[in-house]
Amino acid sequence: MKAFFLLCSLFLFVGLTSAQPIWQSNLDSRIQFYQTTDFGILLVGTNNSLYGIDGKTGQRLWRRSHRGLDETSITPVPATDLILFTLDEGKKSRLEAVDLLTGNSIWRSEKVKGDVLQLAVEPSKDLLAVVMVKKPRGEFGKELRRRPKTHVFRLSDGDKLWDRNFVNDVELMPSRFDKQGEIAFTLDNYRPPLILDGRLFMFYEGVTSYDARTGKSREREKFGINEDGLALTDADPVFDEKHIYISGRGKVRAVDRRTGNVVWKANDLGVTPEIAVVGDILYVRTGGQFTRIRDGEIKKHGPFGVSAIDTKTGKRLWRYKGADKGLTNFVFADRNTILIADSDDLISIDARNGKRIRKSEHKVKDAQFVLFNEKREAVVGGRDRLSAFRMADLKTKNGKLRPVWTARHKPPSRGIFRVVAGIALRATALYFRYGGLATSAINVFRGASIARSALSFRWSGLKTRFSAFDLTTLASNAGRDYIGNQIRVFGIASRNPSFLNRIRGLQIITPNSLNPRRRIIGGIARRATPSRADVRESLLERLDPVRRVEKLSDYFLRRQRLTAFRGNYMYFYTDLPRPFRKKGLVGVNVHTGEDARFILVEKPDARFITDEINSLFYSANGRRLLAYDVLNR
Repeated sequence: MKAFFLLCSLFLFVGLTSAQPIWQSNLDSRIQFYQTTDFGILLVGTNNSLYGIDGKTGQRLWRRSHRGLDETSITPVPATDLILFTLDEGKKSRLEAVDLLTGNSIWRSEKVKGDVLQLAVEPSKDLLAVVMVKKPRGEFGKELRRRPKTHVFRLSDGDKLWDRNFVNDVELMPSRFDKQGEIAFTLDNYRPPLILDGRLFMFYEGVTSYDARTGKSREREKFGINEDGLALTDADPVFDEKHIYISGRGKVRAVDRRTGNVVWKANDLGVTPEIAVVGDILYVRTGGQFTRIRDGEIKKHGPFGVSAIDTKTGKRLWRYKGADKGLTNFVFADRNTILIADSDDLISIDARNGKRIRKSEHKVKDAQFVLFNEKREAVVGGRDRLSAFRMADLKTKNGKLRPVWTARHKPPSRGIFRVVAGIALRATALYFRYGGLATSAINVFRGASIARSALSFRWSGLKTRFSAFDLTTLASNAGRDYIGNQIRVFGIASRNPSFLNRIRGLQIITPNSLNPRRRIIGGIARRATPSRADVRESLLERLDPVRRVEKLSDYFLRRQRLTAFRGNYMYFYTDLPRPFRKKGLVGVNVHTGEDARFILVEKPDARFITDEINSLFYSANGRRLLAYDVLNR
């Protein structure tokens, strides 16, 4: 009997300490890139093909034959079942809108060149604005400048409405910092365009406003972006009923939503990477920690502080300057209390007058963000440590500030430092991929759902290449990463409406004018049926109607779950404790501080992804894409 239990224990130990994939998909050549989508479908590019793979099972849904693809060749269109696909073949190039579920073309245009690096979409107005750049590749460590071009299409059929060339070249940002030689470059160091009130706002050379349907320029104010070679030193725009608020070069501007004219400017603020509007007050964070465009190093840039501005006049009401050693993002504990952290202290500020309520040491080395968990505890974090504090303690001036809990996991001591550091940063950054919890005032107060929805109809590589940025930037934007419950379908889902009866909580819109066949005529976009040279496999097209409906229902149910999902775990790449005794990832529950999850992958690909909906971990190895189980404690 003892021998039996010993044998069982041995098998259990081996199972715990050996990372065996749940599934693996062997593809036709070496994997160049992969990314997840809101439907739980993985987009995987190899040297020869682009695949759509079911993230839960590893089943290949479709394959298209294309050589020379890069990660900038594929762009998902938010709030739809489409991805944009760009391909350059010598003198020929094309842009296609592709059904994510089958790989089939919905429409294509041959009058554009370059890769789609950012976009904005307004499905209700049938508008799609893309920013394209020709040949966005260059040597790592060297500056790359290109002249982007904006194209606006009808979303439903791809007919181009207008286009505009940028006046000047702009600096691009490397897509990754863990690889030497030639790499893809991006526009991730700029805020993506925004369609609001029928107007398209662009933020690359200051701010430019166009009529979204006609391209008529309304207003342009030019000022520098990316101060001192740092990415995203301007704030993501926010708005209220009358104005949209933008920042850059030490100023905050209020732009009239109706006319596009600048109403007022608040000057001499300093670098302004984060703003939030609450009632009649605009709260502004100046200074912080930023990613250097050239090499990905994190740099502090001041002056550091928080200011309050009257939204009607632009008059500065107060300014807090007490954070003198770096600065994280800010969060609102309630309407009257703001929290920030610098390298040493956690600071609470009275939002009504800017006076400090309390300043106490947090003991988190190189603190880079602050957030609230579901217990309304303030969690201060860096790359290898989290500490939580009671809000009641932060509102009193007496007594020593003690953390409710602290979690610490150092990166592995063995291995190439830069590779280990990159994996450790990506592990921590995974938390912000789904927006985390409420990290900004935009999530706290009334009207937030409208603002978040409008800001969600945009795409930038920040959403997929999140590990290329400092944690302060990610925390500042996490509250605005919002997945809405409305989706417009154009592909196979629009031709199988019977699956809609199985979905609750999603508003799925099927265009009445959808025409299943489209061809290129004279270079103008028309409904296209892809050739067999493009689509080699398409699983859903081959299934019988009953099984097809089941598959479609499953993908849309995953999308539905994502609309309500918020991450609970922050991952750290570290030397695992017994019984594992190897490298891997530990998931710390941000509500309790407990080590609640383990991922037993000692040497993950530096671009690994977690799927929190299915509790899976994806990593590539040569031509194989592997999925590992996330173990709960």
